[in-house]
Amino acid sequence: MRIDGSCHCGHVRYEATVDPEKVTICHCTDCQVLTGTAFRVTVPVPESQFRLTAAEPKSYIKTAESGAKRAQAFCPECGTPIYATSVGEGPKVYGVRVGTAKQRDQLVPSRQVWHRSALHWLPGLNEIEAVEKDG
Repeated sequence: MRIDGSCHCGHVRYEATVDPEKVTICHCTDCQVLTGTAFRVTVPVPESQFRLTAAEPKSYIKTAESGAKRAQAFCPECGTPIYATSVGEGPKVYGVRVGTAKQRDQLVPSRQVWHRSALHWLPGLNEIEAVEKDG
């Protein structure tokens, strides 16, 4: 599936080809902090299937619990997280942030990881009052 997307301000833009069956929710505490919310939703993209079409993102190198280093790429203007990838030599796989894709409504998660860190209130979301538009 072809997708395209950008950061909030449009400074960083990309195109990619993804497998929509591989969308994953990560509940790890690093993802919670880096997104500022309860979890992160990503889709893996091989380096050969990912192309930046505008400015380069800025990167922050995060060290995981395992000791592995991951480059967290984000817009230097508005701060939107765009993707994460490995650091060093070898072929890259980009974990593209689904919320940045124009086709995000078609990228439905099929897997959850680090579920032991999932916030306890997530299962009750359907019970919370829902308002179509704030204000």
